[in-house]
Amino acid sequence: MTPSNPFPVIIVTGLSGSGKSTALNVFEDLGFFCIDGLPSKISPKIADLILKFDSQYRGLALGMDLRQFEFVDGWDQVLDDFRELGITPQVVFLEARMSELVRRYATTRRPHPLEYRNLGLEQALEQEKELLEPVRAGAALVLDTTNYSIHDLRRVVQTKWSAIEEVGRGMRVHLISFGFKYGVPSEADLVFDLRFLPNPYFEENLRSLSGQDKAIADYVLHSKVGGEFKTRFLDFLTYMLPLYADEGRYRMTVALGCTGGRHRSVSVGESVLVALKKKGYTVSIEHRHMELG
Repeated sequence: MTPSNPFPVIIVTGLSGSGKSTALNVFEDLGFFCIDGLPSKISPKIADLILKFDSQYRGLALGMDLRQFEFVDGWDQVLDDFRELGITPQVVFLEARMSELVRRYATTRRPHPLEYRNLGLEQALEQEKELLEPVRAGAALVLDTTNYSIHDLRRVVQTKWSAIEEVGRGMRVHLISFGFKYGVPSEADLVFDLRFLPNPYFEENLRSLSGQDKAIADYVLHSKVGGEFKTRFLDFLTYMLPLYADEGRYRMTVALGCTGGRHRSVSVGESVLVALKKKGYTVSIEHRHMELG
């Protein structure tokens, strides 16, 4: 199985303190099913079971390290077991400069997995580096995380793994329709004022309906102003979201507001929801003030 496979299997490993847990979090944010600390001997069987199900995930990421005592000694056998199942896992190996690893351990005050052998921290790190050299040699990607932020790491992962078909598609978009009279959602990354659109409230036969009704959607979005706005707004979002993804964003909350949060913002939100889903985004929607309006 290669990285271009729709459901890749990735093993995240490396030197203790180099950011394996952070890397797994990045994969999780990108839609991978992640398991950390799984004994390496049973990993192929678990991967095979997950692959047999129709999964909503983009792939499987497994965290392995020296906390599993058989990890190094059984590494070649684990790879053979994967291959027998028709799976070729891709290995991401993380490392960092010794001085940085020591600093991180001093900050967290957690013991190194090899310190139980009565080794000092630097000795344990040196021995770990030597033990993991065969794993590192076969890695598809080796990352020195000494100067990486989580956003830097995310960008590298996005660039490397072609399983993520487009950078923006790993992003989750949450849409909120709201009414300005009730307050702007504080968690919004982007806020759009839709009060320039035709207002169904002033049409007596439409006032009691909501933006989820076809009659309201037609009134708002099939007008000359509404139709042109819809086209331009969707073009803007589909241009903008991949750029945010390039900067390490994995979720965006977009708030759409009108006066009462019942008609215009709801109809636009529902339209954007459908359009972004068609483009492969993971999208959710919340109509915060629809019933109040």
